[in-house]
Amino acid sequence: MSYNATIEEENKEIASRYKNLLKGTYQTLSEDDKKLIRKAFDISVEAHSKQRRKTGEPYIFHPIAVAKIVADEIGLGATSIAAALLHDVVEDTHYTIDDMERLFGENIARIVSGLTKISNLKQEQDYSIQAENFRKMLLTLHDDVRVILIKIADRLHNMQTMDSMPPHKQVKIASETLYIYAPLAHRLGLYNIKTELEDLGLKYTEPDVYQDILTKIKESKEDQQKYIDSFTGILKEALNNEGIKYEIKGRFKSIFSIRRKMRKQNVTFDEVYDKFAIRIIYEPTSVDEKFDAWKIYSIVTDFFKPNPARLRDWISQPKSTGYEALHITVIGPQAKWVEVQIRSNRMDEIAEKGYAAHFKYKQGSVKENGLEGWLNRLKESLENQSLDAVDFVEDFKLNLYAKEIYVFTPKGDLKSLPKGASALDFAFSVHTDVGLKCRGAKVNGKLVPLSYELKSGDQVEVLTATNNKPNVRWLDFVITARARAKIKSALKAEEKKIAEEGKAILQRKLRHLKINFSEKVIHELASYFGLKTSFDLFFRIGNGAIDNTQLKEFVAQRSNSFMGFIKSTFRRSPSKEILEKEEVTNKYDALVFGKEEQTLDYTLAKCCSPIPGDKVFGFVTINEGIKVHKNDCPNAISLQSNYAYRIMPAKWIDSTKQEFMAILHLSGLDNKGIVNNITRIISNSMDVFIHSINISGDDGVFDGKLSLSVKNKNQLNKLINSMKQVEGVQKVERVNTL
Repeated sequence: MSYNATIEEENKEIASRYKNLLKGTYQTLSEDDKKLIRKAFDISVEAHSKQRRKTGEPYIFHPIAVAKIVADEIGLGATSIAAALLHDVVEDTHYTIDDMERLFGENIARIVSGLTKISNLKQEQDYSIQAENFRKMLLTLHDDVRVILIKIADRLHNMQTMDSMPPHKQVKIASETLYIYAPLAHRLGLYNIKTELEDLGLKYTEPDVYQDILTKIKESKEDQQKYIDSFTGILKEALNNEGIKYEIKGRFKSIFSIRRKMRKQNVTFDEVYDKFAIRIIYEPTSVDEKFDAWKIYSIVTDFFKPNPARLRDWISQPKSTGYEALHITVIGPQAKWVEVQIRSNRMDEIAEKGYAAHFKYKQGSVKENGLEGWLNRLKESLENQSLDAVDFVEDFKLNLYAKEIYVFTPKGDLKSLPKGASALDFAFSVHTDVGLKCRGAKVNGKLVPLSYELKSGDQVEVLTATNNKPNVRWLDFVITARARAKIKSALKAEEKKIAEEGKAILQRKLRHLKINFSEKVIHELASYFGLKTSFDLFFRIGNGAIDNTQLKEFVAQRSNSFMGFIKSTFRRSPSKEILEKEEVTNKYDALVFGKEEQTLDYTLAKCCSPIPGDKVFGFVTINEGIKVHKNDCPNAISLQSNYAYRIMPAKWIDSTKQEFMAILHLSGLDNKGIVNNITRIISNSMDVFIHSINISGDDGVFDGKLSLSVKNKNQLNKLINSMKQVEGVQKVERVNTL
C-alpha cells in the first residue's frame, strides 16, 4: 500500500504521535522530564527532517515508535525515552556523540553511543559486523543496561514494519532476531516482546507455516473463547465467595511456540493440546502474597484435577529473570488440558515489564536478584577480550534461552544453573578459583565425574586440589559462558608456560648440538617444521611434539649447505618478526565432528568457502551428506535458527595440541609397590591423564591395562620406555581395546 500525505497532514500526525507517547508512559513524568523529552524530540525531528523510511513515511515515525515501546511496554523513564528518540541521530545525520554530550549530558550520550552501529568495517563482512555491533552494544552493560532495552525496542519496531523490504533482507533480519534478540528479550524478562519477536521472526523465515497457523488460530478462536468462558465461569463464584479481588485473562499460545511444539513432538496443529492458558491475577489480601497464591491454587484444584508432574512453583524460587508465578496444568471441561498461571499484580507487572518493573519494586538492600547476578556475570565475560566477535556471540547465547535447574550447595543455599550444566559448571559458578582447582565433585554424597550432568534438587559439593590444572577436555562438558571463558583463559596461560619451558629445552639442546641460539636459527627451525611463530615452535618442543630425533634431522640437513640454501630459499618467511609474536598458530590436520570428534566424509560449502582453522559447523543436508559452513557464513543464522536438529558441532584439530586415547598392556613380576611406581611415572609426565587402570596379580606375576590421554606418539613412546625401566615390568605394549 503506497504512502500518500501532505506536509501538513504529516506534521499533524507527528504531533499526534508525540502526544500519544507522553500520554502512555508507564512512569510519572515531572516537568523537567517533559522538557528533556521535548528537547530530544525537537532535535530528532530536525535531524531526520529530510529522511524517509522505505514505506515513504517520515523517518521520525520510527524513533517515536521506539520511544513509545520503551515507555509503555518496557516501562523505562525520561532518560531512556529521550535516548530512544535520539538513537539514530548520530548514525544517520550530521550530529556527533560530542553534540549529544553537550546538549543532553554524559548519560544520554553514552546510551546513544552504545546504540550507534560500527560503520567502519567493510560491507562484505556484513555478518561479522552484526556480531561486532552486538558485542559493542553489550559492552555498554558496564555502564547502562538501558542500551540493550532500547535496542530490543528498536528491533521490535523494525520487525513490525518490515513488509516493504526485499525478501532476502527480511529473512536475514528475521533470522538474526530469532537467533539473538528474542532470547535476549526472554532473558531480560520481556515476555510479551519476546513472543512478538518470535512470531514476527517466523512470519518472514517460514511465511507459509506462519500463515497456516494464524488462519487456524483465527478459525478456532470463537470455540476457544467459549471454552475459556466455561472454565472461568466455574472458578469465578468460588473466588468471589473467598473475597479475593482478581482478574482472569485467557491467553492463546503464540504462533511460534505452537510451531515449535508441532515440530518437537511431530504433531499437527489440532494435536497441540495446551494451545491456551488461563491467567488469574490477584490483589494480595495480606503482606504474604504466597499465601494468597496457594489459596487460589487450592480453589482451582477443588474443581479441576491437577497434573502433579506439571506444577511449577516460581513463587518460592523465582526464575533468574525475576519472573514469579505459580503454574499448574489441570484437566478442564471436555477432558482438555489447561495451564493456569496464578500471579499477583506485582508479579504480573514484573512479567510484563521485566527489568524496569523489577527495579521499581526493589526496596533498600534486598538480596541480589538473579537477573542482577546474570548481568554481573555477563559483565565479567565481556572482560574476556580473547574471543572474536562471532565466538563471543556463540558463547553469550549459551546463557540466554537455557531452561534453568536449581541445585543446593553443601550449606543448603540454592543456586540457579542452565539445564544441562555439569558439576564443573557448578564449581565455576561458585568461584573461578574453585573451578580451576576442581578435581571432582560429590552429588548427593556420591562421588561423580566432573562431566556429571546436574538435575534440579541435587546437592553438590566441589572437591579441589591446589596443584590441579584445567585441561582442554573440560571444554567438551561445560555449557556456561563463564566456565568456558575461564577455562580458555587458563589454557592460554598454561600454553605460555609450556612455551617458556620449551624455549629453555631448545636452548639446552642446541648447545649440545654445537649450534648458537639465535634469531636466524629459530627462523630456520620454524620454517623447517612448517610453523609461523617462534612461540609455536617453543610450545611444540615444550609439549614433546618436536623431539631430539627431529632436531638432529634438522641439524643434519642444515650441515649440507647446498640443501640448506635450497630449503631456506623455498621456506623463507617474509617476516623477520618471528620472535615477537605470542600466539600459537595451529597446524590443522583434520576436521572432526561431534563430541566424540569423529572423522566423517564432508564437503565444504561454496557459500562461505571455509579453510582449515576457521570456526565451522556441519550441516546434514538431505541429498549431499555433511556440508561444512563457517560460523559467520551468510546462511549460518538462518540454518541455526531453522534447522538446529541438523547442525553438527565441528572443529579443525591440530594433532600437536589434541589429546588422544591410548591403551597399554603391561605384564611382569609382581613386586611390592609396582602399581605405585607406574602411576608415579604417569603423573610426573606433563599433560598425561589416566582414564582407567586395571592391574591384577596372580602367584607372583601381574597383568593389566591402562587407558591414557596423550598429546602425541612421541610422548607415548617416552612414557612406554620409562615404564619399562620400572623393576619387575617385563612387557609394555600398545593395544587396541581394553
